[in-house]
Amino acid sequence: MSKNVRLSIYILIPLIVWMISGIFIEEDNFQESKPKSLSSVVIEQSIPDVINPKIYLNTYAISEKRVQVRAQTSGEVVATGAKQGEWVKKDAFLCKLGIIELNRTEVKAPFDGYIEDIVKPGNLLERGQLCATIIELDPITFIAEVPENSIKDVKEGQDVKISMVTGDEVTGKLTFVSKSASVATRTFRVEAEIKNPNGIVRDGISGTMVIDTDPILAHKISPSILLLADNGMLGVKTVNNDNKVEFFPVQIIQDTEAGIWVSGLPDFSNIIVLGQGFVETGQTVSVTNLASL
Repeated sequence: MSKNVRLSIYILIPLIVWMISGIFIEEDNFQESKPKSLSSVVIEQSIPDVINPKIYLNTYAISEKRVQVRAQTSGEVVATGAKQGEWVKKDAFLCKLGIIELNRTEVKAPFDGYIEDIVKPGNLLERGQLCATIIELDPITFIAEVPENSIKDVKEGQDVKISMVTGDEVTGKLTFVSKSASVATRTFRVEAEIKNPNGIVRDGISGTMVIDTDPILAHKISPSILLLADNGMLGVKTVNNDNKVEFFPVQIIQDTEAGIWVSGLPDFSNIIVLGQGFVETGQTVSVTNLASL
């Protein structure tokens, strides 16, 4: 074998070995670069419903008219025209005085209402002293305070239901919404005037006022799927048409025993209900529909 041939073999063999090793390395790299299996999530398709969010407030009733009826002259009370707690009509006499000024001997009711206090016969009244206190209960007004984070959803004319501590319930509408917050509580005063022809609602009674706010579109979800983003925003993860994970901040509209109603989601959403804590926004995932399980 000539020197040139041997030299060629010495050069060719390492070259062949290098080329073969490169093929295997490329095959190994190709095997290692195969994509990993996709993370799996379970989704539930959700569409919004129209709801009337409710606001629950503590409330109490007040009489719109409470008058202390006073004597216009002095004299002894010789008779009274009503007893404490009775209902009287306007101009009914309350106290009759035994005096010389005959045109001022009777103290009369200024309006229809209930007697809260009345002087007893035999007492001497001086001019300006109290004969009776009379209150009007029809209509009666319920007062409540709305937190500042809810006041944007409250306006006059909205329906209200009031459940009193006695177990009685009455309905009506908001007749007043304050434009100015209380300096002490940062709440806004609202009023609902309620018809009370039989006097069932008593002055000062307390209860719960439920305001039906205007209808909106909202999704009902389980509170267990809510997530807190790094920026502190509360939200829900969904899967789009490309099977990529998306995060939507949501606002809780109403909390019920059946679930919570939220706004902020697209009208048609594939909400991740299982596995949402193990996938990241933008990640492509394998999807299983909850309805198929």
